[in-house]
Amino acid sequence: MSATTAPVSVAPRQVVSGARDPEHALEALTALVRTDLEACNRLIVERMQSPVALIPQLAAHLVAAGGKRIRPLLTLAAAKLCGHEGERHIALAACVEFIHTATLLHDDVVDESALRRGAPSANAVFGNKPSVLVGDFLFARAFQIMVADGSLRVLDILATASATIAEGEVLQLVTQNDTATTEEQYLQVIEGKTAALFAAATEVGAVVADRPQAEAEALREYGRSLGVAFQLVDDALDYSASQAALGKTVGDDFREGKITLPVLLAFNSAEEEEKVFWRRVLEEREQAEGDLEKAIALMQSRGTLDATIERAREYGTRALDSLAIFPDGPERRALAGIVEFCIARAR
Repeated sequence: MSATTAPVSVAPRQVVSGARDPEHALEALTALVRTDLEACNRLIVERMQSPVALIPQLAAHLVAAGGKRIRPLLTLAAAKLCGHEGERHIALAACVEFIHTATLLHDDVVDESALRRGAPSANAVFGNKPSVLVGDFLFARAFQIMVADGSLRVLDILATASATIAEGEVLQLVTQNDTATTEEQYLQVIEGKTAALFAAATEVGAVVADRPQAEAEALREYGRSLGVAFQLVDDALDYSASQAALGKTVGDDFREGKITLPVLLAFNSAEEEEKVFWRRVLEEREQAEGDLEKAIALMQSRGTLDATIERAREYGTRALDSLAIFPDGPERRALAGIVEFCIARAR
């Protein structure tokens, strides 16, 4: 879909469960795998220990800030969906969370973020160097867990995801402040930095259960589409949420000159005078008081925030369609519900 094309209309079934409170979907998923999640959390605490005191101290700071554990929850639920009866999925869920936490530490340094989940970011408290190095430690821990699992296929899935995340972050750095960025490049960024780990988290659930390739691929596509939808909503929320709801400073993407879909759609549909504004604030980074509010007003007038959420719903539909291969049951319904949870954050 080109930047100037109106978003494709979405079938009504895209609102998956009709739950008025999207938190209910997350609670349902958590309740479904509660015992496994508790074991996963214990393992996370255990494996982030180190005789170097700063490592557990800094890691614990980020863990204490909260977080919904969506990615490890997906691993646990996917394994349950596929009938896995062992315990490998617990360690791999912890591995997924370590990869995610490591990327957060690195991202906050790159983005110079002051907040993470509504609390001071680790780099704001401890400094950039410790944050980068502890992120490296958590990546290393994740690979130790992968190796201990003993499956080359699992190692390939998670190692490839780790490399893809790094590629996505570097591509975002390259396209930052460039209003000539295409939608294809933008999607490549978010499929790398966000969707790759969602996809790996769900795919390994089928792999540890030794399910057919078709089921592994279906869960991978579910995770990938969910991850894209999740990031699209995040990118819209950066211009429309309250700071308390977002868990970080509203407008961070704007101040950093990140080219996200709401910006792309606004720029590509703008009159020349508006394009001059966008180039000044994003490419030249000459931002004055009131520019963020003007940017939001331009997006609202062009409908680009709504269009971004609509695009997220389209990816949500793809995620739901990927679950069709599995029989109906509490696991499938919980995974379907989490699609609504991710998209309903934009309400």
